[in-house]
Amino acid sequence: MTESFDTTPWRLTVAPMMDWTDRHCRYFHRLLTPHGRLYTEMVTSAALAHGDRSRLLRHSAFEQPVALQLGGSEPAELAQAARMGEEAGYVEINLNVGCPSDRVQSGRFGACLMREPALVGDCVTAMRAAVRVPVTVKCRIGVDEQDDYHDLQQFTQQMIAAGVQVLIVHARKAWLKGLSPKENREVPPLNYQRVYALKKEFPQLCIVINGGITTVEAMQEHLAHVDGVMLGRAAYHDPYVLARAEAAMYGEPLPDRDAIIERLLPYIESELAQGTALKHITRHLLGLYQGLPGARGFRRVLSERAHRNDAGIEVIRAALDQRHATPAAA
Repeated sequence: MTESFDTTPWRLTVAPMMDWTDRHCRYFHRLLTPHGRLYTEMVTSAALAHGDRSRLLRHSAFEQPVALQLGGSEPAELAQAARMGEEAGYVEINLNVGCPSDRVQSGRFGACLMREPALVGDCVTAMRAAVRVPVTVKCRIGVDEQDDYHDLQQFTQQMIAAGVQVLIVHARKAWLKGLSPKENREVPPLNYQRVYALKKEFPQLCIVINGGITTVEAMQEHLAHVDGVMLGRAAYHDPYVLARAEAAMYGEPLPDRDAIIERLLPYIESELAQGTALKHITRHLLGLYQGLPGARGFRRVLSERAHRNDAGIEVIRAALDQRHATPAAA
């Protein structure tokens, strides 16, 4: 590892989120954040080895830079999956060592792997040997009773030994039993100081912090201590926060929300022509006007009409009209 490693690509990132950050969501997010690095939903290495590879890896060049997140614990299989991801055009391969769901645990990947840092190191080594793009790791600060800084320190040392240069840390520990995935995102307390300490101890490592970050002010505060921030649910429920982050971090002008929709329409029309149902795209747009007059009307029209089999662009036009029909939104 060299000190000249460029950490700027990870300054602003959007978390991989199951059932949320699909290719439609990422296309929409890219309109809001020209600089941000986007991540796919987690794809298991087994699914790529035995499933519909083209469907699982499908994405638009417009989404770039976009990273593929993998789940798995078999080094050879992960190496094969990483190679597929690189060949498909992804600029980074990320290994999930943070998801606490029962389904993920049963497959021996996700957060339970924090108990096996040597195995994670073997996985990373195999993946790095298979690709030229960066191989990164997303983890928690701890798992179950393994919750001391020393444990995180040892895990990090193992990652560095395997050649990891970027570590994305969700600043909560995970409980593998007794909490749902949703509760694991909310119940364990946030411990940002532990992540800051990690950066101080390993300054050569690009550290990206994740968990509970919802405002530009919070992002800027974190960036005084670490190299990057990763937004999760905030970027989904209030996607315009990405535009605010762009304005604060990169000096981009704040875009008009209606103009964002207009720029998205050609993509939607193209997808509809290929047989994509409108509801699969519009579900990602519901939070765009969060906190503004007319937001409820916009959401209501999309929620009530986009699921219809014949739903088309006219539904989005109607949603915009409904929003502007609110006096304060005009």
